[in-house]
Amino acid sequence: MSEYIFKLPDLGEGLVEAEIAEWMVKVGDVVEEEDTVCAMLTDKAAVELSAPVSGRVASLAGELGDTVAVGSALIVFETEGGQKAEEAASQAKDADK
Repeated sequence: MSEYIFKLPDLGEGLVEAEIAEWMVKVGDVVEEEDTVCAMLTDKAAVELSAPVSGRVASLAGELGDTVAVGSALIVFETEGGQKAEEAASQAKDADK
């Protein structure tokens, strides 16, 4: 079993943090890649984020209203099977291009 740390991506030019507006998952939930996992509020917009990997939610960054810095851990997923954490990170990075 591998661990994948989903870090808060840069949600807009010049933004350094975002507020947790809504969790669509809880610890222990099993999600598929591209499932919506949370909504984040920035100074400019509300943004829904999708899971970059399939797996089980091991931990969440905080509660509703908490502020998370860009690049900080948002969700930790436990992954298994043929997809290793390094491969998932590479795929997530390629999808952003």
